[in-house]
Amino acid sequence: MRRTKVGIRDVAIAAGVSVTTVSHTLNNLAEKRISPDTRRRVHEAAQRLGYTPNGLARGLRLQRSGTVGLISDEIATTPHAGKIILGAQEAVARHGGLLMVLDTGGAPALEDRAARLLMRHQVDGVLLAAMYHRQVTVPAALHGVPLVLLNALAEDRSLSWVVPDEVGGGRAATHELLAAGHRRIAFINDSDDIPARHGRLRGWHERLHEEGIAVASCPVIDVVPGAPAGREAALTLLRSPEPPTGIFAFNDAIAMGVYQAAAELGLRIPADLSVVGFDDLQLISEGLHPGLTTIALPHYEMGVWAAEQLYDRINAPAGTQPPVRHRTLEGPLVRRSSVAPPPRR
Repeated sequence: MRRTKVGIRDVAIAAGVSVTTVSHTLNNLAEKRISPDTRRRVHEAAQRLGYTPNGLARGLRLQRSGTVGLISDEIATTPHAGKIILGAQEAVARHGGLLMVLDTGGAPALEDRAARLLMRHQVDGVLLAAMYHRQVTVPAALHGVPLVLLNALAEDRSLSWVVPDEVGGGRAATHELLAAGHRRIAFINDSDDIPARHGRLRGWHERLHEEGIAVASCPVIDVVPGAPAGREAALTLLRSPEPPTGIFAFNDAIAMGVYQAAAELGLRIPADLSVVGFDDLQLISEGLHPGLTTIALPHYEMGVWAAEQLYDRINAPAGTQPPVRHRTLEGPLVRRSSVAPPPRR
């Protein structure tokens, strides 16, 4: 026996509302004043009857494609920041959309090409994402389309963006060493002129000042962010007349270099030296022995936040503009086994 196709009128009858109310509810038209109870009844009736809206027809009515674009520099090709895509993808799916991801490998020419390609596909909006927290230039092809920056900011403050709380992360990492009793601590920072370098250093200084510790007594070394430079910097620090008992590393790769230096000098982590990293790059933080205590970047949460903000713009009534929002999200401290009280001398 052939099953009769369920239509929008059947849902309206089952929910006890008009066809128009069903259409507005299932199309997520936020500007229509429909009570939460009515929306619940409509969704329950649609689910119970097995009603599936005609996506093509709905898109034509709303002049939407049902797709959102994400342009990234290197995010899609690295495991480090993949949760950015996961968070955005899950949020887009909750709105019934499809996420199109284009990775440019950091090439500006490919970024412009990706932007033009998305416009030809008539995406409803675009997320412009960066591998690391930095200032970006928005491709001209994206001007006028709903847009949110992800793990990035721009000179144009009329754009909404989300970035990690670098200052808060620097404070949390410093606090972890201070709370364990360390007073001779050092910071191996990034030498690049990027927001993370300045923000984490500011958090370091603020927390030391609150503790009443002279910043001058806690050395900071700037290096190219990687294990080899981290190792060399740590060897310099640990061979000094007053070596630190705790080191805060700008990222987990530098922290790995600190582990290497400690091993060379016969120092045990954390019995002789405590280490805190940043990023929670799990290939390193969980692979090191003992496991590395580190500050995780809120990649997933940033992806979700940016996608939700983008839909606020996509769903905004014609002629209106949602408020511009600039958000910093705190990353959690992930405790493992690399921090302990300082050794007694």
